[in-house]
Amino acid sequence: MAAAAKRLTLDAVKEGARLPELPVAVSATTVILGALASRDWRPMHHDRDFAIHRNGVRDIFMNTPNLAAWFERYITDWTGPLGRIGKMKFRMKDSIFPGDTMVFRGTVQSVGTDGTGCGWAELHVSVSVGDKMCTECNARVALPANANDNPWKRKGAQWAP
Repeated sequence: MAAAAKRLTLDAVKEGARLPELPVAVSATTVILGALASRDWRPMHHDRDFAIHRNGVRDIFMNTPNLAAWFERYITDWTGPLGRIGKMKFRMKDSIFPGDTMVFRGTVQSVGTDGTGCGWAELHVSVSVGDKMCTECNARVALPANANDNPWKRKGAQWAP
């Protein structure tokens, strides 16, 4: 029988807590499939010669939607299936290439409950390659306020990300 999915609730989250690190080895396939999935046909995300000779970079590089998906995966791996991202904003500072190992790190900035009873955690997440900070992200994620709550069931006025 499969193991039960982790169900993180708001009371288990504390300001200042660190999320587990997630190292990810990036291959050309990682970059190309991300571009393909987001229908980004620009050649710098799949054509090595174009990236090197026309863009002046060392290889193809990860596009914005691909990186957004990795941030979402990192956050929801931590929250479990009931975590619901309300807002996410990030700034790319440097490129991520095949052969890099990107490392995701996160910290809980604040925890609280809004007027509707929805539990929220504000997160700061970063991805780095070696000593180089590539992208920083701020996210607001809804967590079950208690064992009977499910942010995914919130609609209309009950959902105010």
